Amino acid sequence: MSMTTVMWIFYIIIFFMGASVFSFVNVLIYRIPAQMPFGNDRSICPACKHVLNGYDMIPVFSYLILGGRCRFCKAKISVRYPLVEVLGGGLAVFSFYWFGKLEDGSLEGILRAVLVFVLLAVLTAISFIDIDTLEIPNGLVIAVLSCGLVSIVLFPELGIVPRIIGALAISLPMMILALVIAGAFGGGDIKLMAAAGLFLGWRCVIVAFLVAVLTGGIYGIYLLASKKKDRKGQFAFGPFLCVGIAAAVFAGESIIQWYMGFLI
Repeated sequence: MSMTTVMWIFYIIIFFMGASVFSFVNVLIYRIPAQMPFGNDRSICPACKHVLNGYDMIPVFSYLILGGRCRFCKAKISVRYPLVEVLGGGLAVFSFYWFGKLEDGSLEGILRAVLVFVLLAVLTAISFIDIDTLEIPNGLVIAVLSCGLVSIVLFPELGIVPRIIGALAISLPMMILALVIAGAFGGGDIKLMAAAGLFLGWRCVIVAFLVAVLTGGIYGIYLLASKKKDRKGQFAFGPFLCVGIAAAVFAGESIIQWYMGFLI
């Protein structure tokens, strides 16, 4: 069997493992805002409350086989569930492709890829919960912070001082602005960027914030133009912060180098 075939098989396995993890992320997105336990309790249909069987929860495939409806009450299942699972599979593959160094059999690369994937899973949960509730749970911010602490060991080249500066570089100005202008930023947004700064360091956390402002600004203009929101309307900024953080994880330094080259 050629190495190329082996790698394809490996990435297919990684995709379905990532989709399975993000199936649990779907559970977090649904249960955390409802303050429901998510440890040992069996999954249920939100409509009829019937306990789901294992074969009803196979990532992506169960949704397709069931035609997007509950097996028991035939209530429609949100397309968000399989889309999140597909997203998880794709992010798992991309994390291992980018950081895994699989051709070298590097344990360090694999651990880095796993850490990045865990961070992306948490960011996904934060994004959808913020969309649904306009709140970012403290527990998920702590999870991002934990990823930052682990990254000190797995990404030692960044150093401690840039991380500490990164934890304050964006979150502190955000906090000051929130105190001066009511509603400028939510407390969850501020805490998220502090935790992300520990992972990214000061250079990349600035990139993350700028990406968030750019994408969030474009979305805000769309809402105003389509009259779905007025100037006083609020929308979740957390998802854009999460997109910015993810972009900075993979391409933060490349974006900085591109920008500096553009200026020069």
